[in-house]
Amino acid sequence: MSSENPTSGQLSSAWLDISTEVRNPRTLDLDRRTTLGILEALNDEDRIAPEAVRQVLPVMALLVDAAAHAVSGGGRVHYFGAGTSGRLGIIDAAELMPTFNLPEGVVIAHHAGGSAALIRAVENLEDSWEAGIADAADVRAGDVVIGIAASGRTPYVGGALDRARRLNVPTALMTCAEDPELGYLADFVLAADTGPEALAGSTRLKAGTAQKMMLNSFSTALMIRLGKTWSNLMVSVLATNEKLRARTVRILMEATGEGEEPCRAALAGADGDLKVALAAMLTGAGPGPSREALAASGGDVRAAVETLTLPDAV
Repeated sequence: MSSENPTSGQLSSAWLDISTEVRNPRTLDLDRRTTLGILEALNDEDRIAPEAVRQVLPVMALLVDAAAHAVSGGGRVHYFGAGTSGRLGIIDAAELMPTFNLPEGVVIAHHAGGSAALIRAVENLEDSWEAGIADAADVRAGDVVIGIAASGRTPYVGGALDRARRLNVPTALMTCAEDPELGYLADFVLAADTGPEALAGSTRLKAGTAQKMMLNSFSTALMIRLGKTWSNLMVSVLATNEKLRARTVRILMEATGEGEEPCRAALAGADGDLKVALAAMLTGAGPGPSREALAASGGDVRAAVETLTLPDAV
């Protein structure tokens, strides 16, 4: 594939040169294998994904820090993708709200074709550069835009990145192509080169696995940097059902070393707010001072605890 930057809205048609599209020499006999042999071949290829993702972690770390800075300043993170890539972005963004009690509209996923395309494939919509520009109309200064494209050349993603660059918004591209055609539009290029698929061109396989890993790693690290965890515990979880309510009690027990009843009592005194209960139990402060310290720290439990345990803290 040419390393020259394509003109805005115009991408090359050299699909045969894209690593995610070529035939895999290791699976040429895929249709002649036993069922177990097919599954083993798929699993062998899947093993490539984690190592490919590991290679992009230094760049991902820079992206996480940029996104944390943006969100701390009131900005938002936008995902743009089509097909499998877009659906993975939707899943990752949706799961952040209950897992980390993230307010709606902080991490926003945009999928080519909108909600209708989530359950019914409308793959031709990914070919519109203009659609990407239109869907990125809500992007504003202070945001971060992340394009997700296994091939590294999806026009819809290119349009969104193009508009973001014109706004001087930090941009990133999560891809599985070694030399992504849209790389010139990204400040951070996360190219997890997974190579050819076991089933040629089916990027819902190991490329999809790699993209899910990149998204999950990015968003989890972002939430940690934003202070939504304590140690390795999900202390920002929003308890919306019995399973999650039981989890909040268990998390509080793990974090404090106290028994179930004191933890239930602390949660009740904190009106069910796990962070407030945790800060109160760790410092001996009441729910009121704990809530104030958390508000001052932007919800960061560790920072709030440090404030509450200062010698002059009330």
